[in-house]
Amino acid sequence: MPMLYTYLIWSVLLVLLWSVVFVFTRNKKKMLTMSLGTAPLGLTEPLFYPEYWSPPTLFGLGEIYGFDVESILFSFAVGGLASTLYELGSTTKAKSIPSDYKLGRMHRFHALALSSPVLVFAFLELTTSLNSIYTASMGLLAGAISTVICRVDLLDGAIKGAAIFSLFYFVFFSAMNWSHPNFVDLYWNNEAISGFRVFGVPVEELLFAATLGALWSNFYEHRYWQSRV
Repeated sequence: MPMLYTYLIWSVLLVLLWSVVFVFTRNKKKMLTMSLGTAPLGLTEPLFYPEYWSPPTLFGLGEIYGFDVESILFSFAVGGLASTLYELGSTTKAKSIPSDYKLGRMHRFHALALSSPVLVFAFLELTTSLNSIYTASMGLLAGAISTVICRVDLLDGAIKGAAIFSLFYFVFFSAMNWSHPNFVDLYWNNEAISGFRVFGVPVEELLFAATLGALWSNFYEHRYWQSRV
């Protein structure tokens, strides 16, 4: 395939994989809600383009404006997949938490815990010179830790979510690398990041996948006061 369309084609393929998982998941409402909530994060691409990477985009939108269609498609797909993949094959069901449980000491800062990823990300962006891929991952990690502190019952889901989505993302990224072996060398700002790779996959991509999986696997349950039984 032409290198110009690599990001677009693999973003579309990711959406197609999302569609397959959507058919089989038991919690379609959760998957769709998380995808729709994550899609707008694709508009944060100017923070990453070109400081982190600069792949060719449809109509040159990324190069001209920093915004692109591919990032919105990508964000939509990873949001739903990160929140749902680890549940495939599980027999657990979502159950609403009793109202009196919400009055517990650990839940006084419910809104703060939910917003911690954004707050940490914004703080690090404003006060450090770190590449945005690191501040984003730190924000996601902060959110995952906040969730588990508030809801220790979600620890198992966080661990499974991080592991399974990381593995999925590694396989997916490796396949993209196989289609264009020089893609990372050409379009990642390798001088601005660690340069470490795991079988060709930048370690920053795996860090992002692990932290996203850890947070997104439980964010819906934390936000809407649900447990799994």
